[in-house]
Amino acid sequence: MKFASEFRDPKAAKVLLAEIAKVADRIGATKDKPVHIMEVCGGHTHSIFRYGLDKLVHEGIEFIHGPGCPVCVLPRARVDECIEIAERPGVIFTTFGDAMRVPGTKKSLLQAKADGADIRMVYSPLDALELARRNPEREVVFFGLGFETTTPSTALAIQQAAREGLGNFSVFCNHIKVPEPIKALLDDPHMCLDGFIGPGHVSMVIGIHPYDFIAQDYGKPLAVAGFEPLDLLQSVLMVLRQIAEGRAEVENQYARVVPEHGNPVSLAAIDDVYETRPSFEWRGLGEIDKSGLRIRAQYEAYDAEEKFGIGYATGRREVEEAEGCACGQVMTGRTKPVDCPQFGRGCTPEMPLGALMVSSEGACAAYWQYGGARAVEPAE
Repeated sequence: MKFASEFRDPKAAKVLLAEIAKVADRIGATKDKPVHIMEVCGGHTHSIFRYGLDKLVHEGIEFIHGPGCPVCVLPRARVDECIEIAERPGVIFTTFGDAMRVPGTKKSLLQAKADGADIRMVYSPLDALELARRNPEREVVFFGLGFETTTPSTALAIQQAAREGLGNFSVFCNHIKVPEPIKALLDDPHMCLDGFIGPGHVSMVIGIHPYDFIAQDYGKPLAVAGFEPLDLLQSVLMVLRQIAEGRAEVENQYARVVPEHGNPVSLAAIDDVYETRPSFEWRGLGEIDKSGLRIRAQYEAYDAEEKFGIGYATGRREVEEAEGCACGQVMTGRTKPVDCPQFGRGCTPEMPLGALMVSSEGACAAYWQYGGARAVEPAE
């Protein structure tokens, strides 16, 4: 295949759907006793709903939406800390756009900007570096956010700042890792998962072997997937075939992009700049050991937590979820967005209560964008 349209070919999709149905019937999957497949990545969730794959697959297949949206899993306390930094005199706070409207306990970054804080949306940490060069009298802070997908670019920006001696640039590091929350979910006795669709962009950086424990220790199949509809359908079929054959392996459907052992340049940059935190708090999952990254001591001058004396540098704050918000349950696959009592009522894209409604990879945003008001039952 050479063109994106080929990955959306209806004829090829029908062939895959027929094969999925055949294997699902063979393993006895039904609507009342479905096979639960978790798509870890929020980008996959949006693709599933954009193309209606949840409606097209065999009724015995149920997609469980995982914690693969880095904006969504960030606890409200960290958003509060972003705002606390941004509201300090002389600070230019920079962030990716999908974090602007995520609510903290009192307001979002967008509301803080409206209140007068100098908060700017950027497309890359290199944009923040350029702001630091142009504003030597200001402190420029970049909101380092994301899984292994975005971690290398932040690491490279820190390395460049060190080479140039840009003392007015720093990163508020909230980079996190994918394998650890998957393990936390598998250790949860209340979770019922039969297989996984592995994240494509993350795997492009780390490769496929960090997921080996899922197959080896838990006996669950995983297929790393691309983001087009045929990618996802083929990945579902790969997982079902493993179940039917009694296998549990890590397979790479996205081999055109994902190298087996990852990207060595990216991994080297991550290893140089970051070290693993002892633990990090996840929305809905709580503290997970060794699931986050922090900036190494040799780059401490570019660590906003140390520079501003905030966050894990001074001790973590406990902040409860907004009342009635089910973000944690949705993100860990315990419930669906439409089952949250606030979905479409107290929580909409215009007035979000939780991060999942405004993030570009949030499950609630996917349900709203592709289901909208039709997904909301009339309130009693």
